[in-house]
Amino acid sequence: ESDAGDYTCVCGDKQSTASLAVHALPVVFKGELKNEEAQEGASVSLRCELSKAAPVQWKVGSKVLKASDKYEMRQSGTTAELVIHDLETKDA
Repeated sequence: ESDAGDYTCVCGDKQSTASLAVHALPVVFKGELKNEEAQEGASVSLRCELSKAAPVQWKVGSKVLKASDKYEMRQSGTTAELVIHDLETKDA
């Protein structure tokens, strides 16, 4: 998208200009989340891969998760990861 704009070819005192529009492709999941099992008190990592780098939001049910001692969110390029620390049975 950052390549969109007006481009000009100049030759001496002549020029030709064209406008370039770039349509963004939708983000799709290349790697889906996988079901996990873990012991109470342990940590677990949930990871997904996107088709391109984009911001993500983590939810449990309809509740949006915020970064805390319990929930650690990481994102590197196209990979998004949620680490849940100190698991309790209610985290299932």
